[in-house]
Amino acid sequence: MDLSPSRRLVLASQSPARLGLLRQAGFAPEVIVSGVDEDAISADSPAELARVLAEAKADAVSVRAEAAGALVVGCDSVLELDGQAYGKPADAEDATARWKAMRGRAGILRSGHCVIDTASGRRASATASATVRFGEPTDDEIAAYVATGEPLRVAGAFTIDGRAAPFVDSIDGNHGTVLGLSVPLLRQLLASLDVRVTDLWA
Repeated sequence: MDLSPSRRLVLASQSPARLGLLRQAGFAPEVIVSGVDEDAISADSPAELARVLAEAKADAVSVRAEAAGALVVGCDSVLELDGQAYGKPADAEDATARWKAMRGRAGILRSGHCVIDTASGRRASATASATVRFGEPTDDEIAAYVATGEPLRVAGAFTIDGRAAPFVDSIDGNHGTVLGLSVPLLRQLLASLDVRVTDLWA
C-alpha cells in the first residue's frame, strides 16, 4: 500500500510554528521562503491585510520553478487591537510598549491563508480569527520576556507556544490560528480546489 502523498505541499513561510502544525497534522511540507516585503503591503482592515499578505507570499513562491506542480500554502498573521493591525515589533522598545498596551485586554489574531494549485492555476484564500485574552504581566515580567528576543520574531509580539504562554489567559477560536495556521481552514480551502486533505498525508 502506497502511503506517500499524492501531491507535493509547499509552505511559503519560514515560521517553525506553521511547519510544526502541518507536520503534527500528518503532512510533510517542503519550505520555500517567499522573501515578500511585508512592510510594503497595506489593506483596509487587519483581516484583509492578513489575507493579502498570505496571497502575496503564495504568489511569490508559486511562480518559482521549484514549486511547479505543487500546492503552495501562504500564511501571514497580524494582531488586531483597537482596530489597528500589529505585525512583528520593530525593536525591543516597540515590543515593550505593545505588551503594556495589551495586558489585561483582548485582541484578535487574524491569520490569512492562501492556497495555490500550481498545476491548475486555481486558488483559494480566507482569513481565520481567534480572540486572545492577555493576562497582566508586571513591568519586570514584560522586560524579562522582551529580553529573550522571542517577541521580536512574531506577529503581535507574542506566541502561545513559547515564553509568552504564562501571560495569555485564554483563547476563543482555533489554537492553530493563533500560531499562524488554521488546519481546519486549510482543509476547507483545499476542498474548494477539489483536493482531499487525506491525500496529502505523509
